[in-house]
Amino acid sequence: MKKILIGIFVFVSATLFSQFDAQLSQYMLHNNAFNPAAAGESDLIEIVGQHRVNMLGMPIAGSTTYFTINSPLKIGTKKHGFGLSFLKDEFGWFSNQSMQIQYAYKTKLGDGRLSIGTNIGLATIGFSGDSLINDKISIAEYHSLTGDDDIPQSKVSGNGLNVDLGIWYSTAKWYAGVSMLHLNEPTIKWGEMYEFNSQSLMQLTGGMNYTLENKKYILKPSFLVKSDFNIWQFDLSSRVEYDNKFWGGLTLRPFNSFVLMAGATINGGLAASVSYDVPTNKMIMASYGSFELLVSYSFEYVFSKQSSKYKSIRYL
Repeated sequence: MKKILIGIFVFVSATLFSQFDAQLSQYMLHNNAFNPAAAGESDLIEIVGQHRVNMLGMPIAGSTTYFTINSPLKIGTKKHGFGLSFLKDEFGWFSNQSMQIQYAYKTKLGDGRLSIGTNIGLATIGFSGDSLINDKISIAEYHSLTGDDDIPQSKVSGNGLNVDLGIWYSTAKWYAGVSMLHLNEPTIKWGEMYEFNSQSLMQLTGGMNYTLENKKYILKPSFLVKSDFNIWQFDLSSRVEYDNKFWGGLTLRPFNSFVLMAGATINGGLAASVSYDVPTNKMIMASYGSFELLVSYSFEYVFSKQSSKYKSIRYL
């Protein structure tokens, strides 16, 4: 059974190799994690931490931790957005870590605001070849991982400059954005023999607020499309928020999984939410699903003698 599970995971890892970026189910609560133009969209300073445990019950499925802080900043009559992001992502024998600076330029356009933003930072990508070689994996009767020149036989890692670009447009009732991650497609060197080529990844998203007849209820549908132009993934989501305090929702990821989500504003700008991915393909035979926790804190800091003001975060 262990060989079967690991064999399935090798296949999944090979698929993810072409679409290397982390999967985040609660994307609508953490837009600047994948689109730098969304930094500073709120009038509040926002701190968001997101942790995901991938494919429970499957060996070495890994986990993802994403932390960002972003803030609006007014210079003259213009509004800007600044932020920092930190990522630690592990799956299979791969690891991906990055630290990036975010900047977004914002200007009024029509009934809303147009933002153009970028991430610039350092990406560190590694591969634990020693762990792979020492694991008892059978790929084929006539093939051995030991001595395979195409697979590093030891733990390797390398660094590279990463650049992302995003565009974001928002009004009081709806928003839309598109980003291109790894725009420069950095090549990460693993010594003299090996290298990792990062593929650009397009992410298109949008959402709206629709107030129901009972004005305490707000329907918030959203979507996310991800593609490296070889593989496409669609997330179709809908959340219902009650009294700006509690919400629940569902995401459909066709041919892959569905996601259950729920969250609440706790107190003084502190909010927490959870999600659980349930596989709908053959992965359900090897995994119990994926679990994700998101915690956010938002506040307004006033540079004066008066006390700081705190407000609950409001997501589109």
